[in-house]
Amino acid sequence: MRACLWVFAVVLVFGFVDGKRVERLRTERISGSAGDVLDDDPVGRLKVYVYELPSKYNKKLLQKDPRCLTHMFAAEIFMHRFLLSSPVRTLNPDEADWFYTPIYPTCDLTPMGLPLPFKSPRMMRSAIQLISSNWPYWNRTEGSDHFFVVPHDFGACFHYQEEKAVERGILPLLQRSTLVQTFGQRNHVCLNEGSITIPPFAPPQKMQAHQIPPDTPRSIFVYFRGLFYDVNNDPEGGYYARGARAAVWENFKNNPLFDISTDHPTTYYEDMQRAIFCLCPLGWAPWSPRLVEAVVFGCIPVIIADDIVLPFADAIPWEEIGVFVAEEDVPNLDTILTTIPPEVILRKQRLLANPSMKRAMLFPQPAQPGDAFHQILNGLARKLPHDRSVYLKSGQNILNWTAGPVGDLKPW
Repeated sequence: MRACLWVFAVVLVFGFVDGKRVERLRTERISGSAGDVLDDDPVGRLKVYVYELPSKYNKKLLQKDPRCLTHMFAAEIFMHRFLLSSPVRTLNPDEADWFYTPIYPTCDLTPMGLPLPFKSPRMMRSAIQLISSNWPYWNRTEGSDHFFVVPHDFGACFHYQEEKAVERGILPLLQRSTLVQTFGQRNHVCLNEGSITIPPFAPPQKMQAHQIPPDTPRSIFVYFRGLFYDVNNDPEGGYYARGARAAVWENFKNNPLFDISTDHPTTYYEDMQRAIFCLCPLGWAPWSPRLVEAVVFGCIPVIIADDIVLPFADAIPWEEIGVFVAEEDVPNLDTILTTIPPEVILRKQRLLANPSMKRAMLFPQPAQPGDAFHQILNGLARKLPHDRSVYLKSGQNILNWTAGPVGDLKPW
């Protein structure tokens, strides 16, 4: 009986989204403040001063390992490049609203291409010591008018395992700064209030090269490619993804509606464009590039990550374009998705078809109006003007330069 219901649901949905009716999937503008914010132009609303640091903090790291340009943490590199030629940049620090320190703390990769965060705290401390010694601006606010791009798994907590990241906490010297980070989870020690949550980097040119005709029927109901278990780092299971990915596999590996596997085919991007729903479960951290890929390819993201703070949530109406499933409800995923009315699915697809939605999730080269670079600047502009209370009195100090693990205090 349940199998019959599944078949009925698929036929019903496909009847609305097949190629013959694709003309109905025209774009739909986001209504209300979210759509207006998405189209904001930050130029003229803020000025950013870019510190000139020795190349050992950025360019030399990239020269040593060019793979940093293509991994999911590459926003730290491309944001630097963008700001150097952006009209919001000022060469006069006395007129700046914000100060940016261009360092690449995740550009330290293993042979497998995974970033090692263990040197990042010392690199960050070294850079802050440099700017506080050579310029007067850090010391005026102890970083309250400075922003840092920290795209690692758990942001400025600088560890890839949540337990240890929580134990570390955000690097003490960054407690007053605005952190631009991929990690976002409510009520978490690794997310400061006022941080700007951004999408992970996904290569725009590569994704563009895999576009298929928009009238291609979406013949896959649910799609996912990735790990369900991490046997190397979590051999006993249950800790990785808080068990959510394991639950997906155990419950739906034989379900004909679910095209799920650990394989990563060469047609991965094309397959997402043939799917109605794309699973975006948490892994070691709540976020992953699948969220970007789903939005860009018009596949409704099924977000399985309790308390996640999504990228540019004040600009992108995630509740309207995605489906949220609590981690404990994963065993009911089939029922949840097959009972969504076709008209709701169609509206989500129309919203996802809006080009401004896709642009906001990408870091293109060159930059484009409304892209992720501009959404970051919009977020910074909305935090202006700075409250007068952030400026310290003469001789006043709030941050503790000797706080944190002993290993972080060693020279970099």
